[in-house]
Amino acid sequence: MSKSIIFVCLGNICRSPLAEGIAKEYIRNKKLDIYIESAGTGSWHIGEAPCENSIKVAHQNGIDISRQRAKQIKIEDFEKFDYVIGLDDSNVSNLKKLGCKKVFKLGDFGYEGEDVPDPYFFNGFEGFDKVFSMINTCTKNFINEIKNI
Repeated sequence: MSKSIIFVCLGNICRSPLAEGIAKEYIRNKKLDIYIESAGTGSWHIGEAPCENSIKVAHQNGIDISRQRAKQIKIEDFEKFDYVIGLDDSNVSNLKKLGCKKVFKLGDFGYEGEDVPDPYFFNGFEGFDKVFSMINTCTKNFINEIKNI
């Protein structure tokens, strides 16, 4: 039986698209049956491609996220997905306020509960490598934890 995960950040143009791309590549390589999407809690960027620096850092790591388009999380998604993953405390809090009961924080799976910092506010490209590394580690750890459940 297939599992499903949705990764959620603020605008769905930096962090959660990276998590979606990393997860899709990982499950494809491992031949796992897990459905992946991403979304944002906000509506500012609906329909937009991921930010240029997220596309760039993903590409540098062999992942193409350029065709993704931002969407906003919907309450129906809480029933549709087995796992809802917030990228920081604010995202987790917002998801809980929307009524999500089964929300996890990505940083709990490899970075001792750290928030994945929002690189949208970084000055230039610096820091996107750290964000990619955090998301890469935590996403793979989370998938490894749930794949046999």
